Parts: sequence; structure tokens; C-alpha cells
Amino acid sequence: MYKTDYCGDLRASDEGREITLAGWVHRRRDHGGLIFIDLRDSRGLVQVVFNPDQAEAHTVAGDVRGEYVLRVRGRVQRRRPGTENANLATGEIEVRAESAELLNAAKTPPFYINEDADVDEQLRLKYRYLDLRRERLHANIIMRHRIIAFIRKFLTDRQFIEIETPVLANPTPEGARDYLVPSRVHPGNFYALPQSPQQFKQLLMVAGFERYFQIARCYRDEDLRADRQPEFTQLDLEMSFVEQDDILDLMEALYLGIAAEVRPDLQVPSPFPRITYADSLRRFGTDKPDLRFGMELVDLTQAVRGTEFVVFKSAVDSGGSVEGICVTGGAG
Repeated sequence: MYKTDYCGDLRASDEGREITLAGWVHRRRDHGGLIFIDLRDSRGLVQVVFNPDQAEAHTVAGDVRGEYVLRVRGRVQRRRPGTENANLATGEIEVRAESAELLNAAKTPPFYINEDADVDEQLRLKYRYLDLRRERLHANIIMRHRIIAFIRKFLTDRQFIEIETPVLANPTPEGARDYLVPSRVHPGNFYALPQSPQQFKQLLMVAGFERYFQIARCYRDEDLRADRQPEFTQLDLEMSFVEQDDILDLMEALYLGIAAEVRPDLQVPSPFPRITYADSLRRFGTDKPDLRFGMELVDLTQAVRGTEFVVFKSAVDSGGSVEGICVTGGAG
């Protein structure tokens, strides 16, 4: 193994231990003698101190730059009082380097890795392997993993079975166009990528599995919008012998559990408010209202009855209604 520990896992309880680390140079600070390097790996970063007394290691540290890959052997020590970094999980300690090895040099990155700066999207996509090193992107992927791991355990503990359904299948009636894959074995015929596992999970219910789930990849050939992507991942599940409240209770418990697992700092109100489809359309004009803003529809039919404004008059005369929302501060 190239390393004995992860950079981000070291704590004050490790004081005095001899360790070996491997990772990327996140930041380098030369104080005219002492050189400080923030070494980063997949679990976080730790400060490594290179003293001129360790000439070989100090020389290596003097030549490295951002995103160089280093292997460092040293000993964990507490930072001097007043130099602790409360914003860093490893901020109470540092590693005093005794030897260092350059594993790989690096060109100057096209954008800063150690800053959450605004970078052109095309440039980010071109250098995606560098973009994913940035703290926010890295943390997002780790959070996604933690959410999926929680979902799997949560549902498995409730007797759900995870079943993978086919990706290459016949076209099925869904809400968008299918992506088609030509068949080499059957010329002129095509497979359709699933928009959802809808029919497969219904088949599983008829087959007697009763509780199924899948972290499913789905594909929809439609125009891009804020809530539409050509490929996406969804939690897909199905249950037999249950009623509406059973599903609602299950999903509420799942979401509350996810929040407690990955964001314990958030206070999620419970129980979730529940409204009927009819009430949602009547109060908000949509079946997916954003309750944060509370902008409910107000019936203005009586107020505008008798008006000569053609739009309102035709709606009222035909037995319809005129409704509106109050947007505070929107008139200016």
C-alpha cells in the first residue's frame, strides 16, 4: 500500500503515530524555511510541515506545485497553540514530514482546484477530471453515494428486494420519446432504452415479489429543461397489498431519514402536510406546489363580475372563474 492513512481521517488522538500519506498538493506555502503543504486525498486534507532539518524531504517540497502527487512519511503532532484551524476537521494536528516522494508532476490547471470559483461550463466539461477534484463537486458525489446507501439499507430493512430490470427492451407508451438502439443481430430492428421500469415492476408484482425497489437509470429523448435531462437516476419502487397512506408514510419516513443522515443540521418539519390533488389545483393551480411561498390562488370572480374587460367577461359569462395570486412587492 502507498499509504497507511487517509489525510482527512487524522485527528488529535493520532498524535505521535508514524504514518504514510499519498495525495495531491492542495496548497503550498513557503515561509522562507518551513514549507507548509495542504495534502488532499478523497477523505479530506491535512497540513504537512517540511523542516529544513529533513533536507531530502524539504527539497522535494520546494519543487512541487499545485496538484502534484506526493507520498509523505512522517509523524502526527499537535499544532502549536493559536495555530489550530477550527474550519478543518484535521485542524488540531499536522504531520511533520520525514521523507517525501514525488509520484507525479502536474501541469498548471486551467482553473483553480482549491477555490470554488465561477468557471466556464465548457471548460469544466473539457477537464471534468479536474473539475471533480474541487471540494463542492467532490462533496456532492459523496453525498449522493451516502443517500443511495441509506435508501438501500432503509428499504432492505423493510423487506424490499432490489431487482435490476432490463435496459434493452421494447418501446413502451410513456411521456416522452424513446432512445433507440439498433440491433446488430436483428438488422432493421431496434431496442428502446427505458424511460422508466414501469411495466417491469408491475410484472414483478404479479410475479409475487410484493416489495421491489431499484436505483434505476432512465432515458428520455426530450428537450432539455431545468427539470428534464436525457438520462437520469431515480428511486423506483412498487408495493402490493397496500393503501395510499402506506406509501405516503413510507416515503415520508425515507425522506426524514435521509435528511437526518446526510444533513443533521437541518430541521425538517414533520409530519409532512398532505393535501388532495383537487385541493392542490384549487389552491395553487398545479399538482406540485411550492409551499415555501404560500402564494395561493384568490377567487376574484365576484369582484370583476360586470366588467367590460373582454378576457374577464368571457370567462365569467361562460361559467368560469377569474383567479389571481398576490405577489408582495411585485407591482413595482
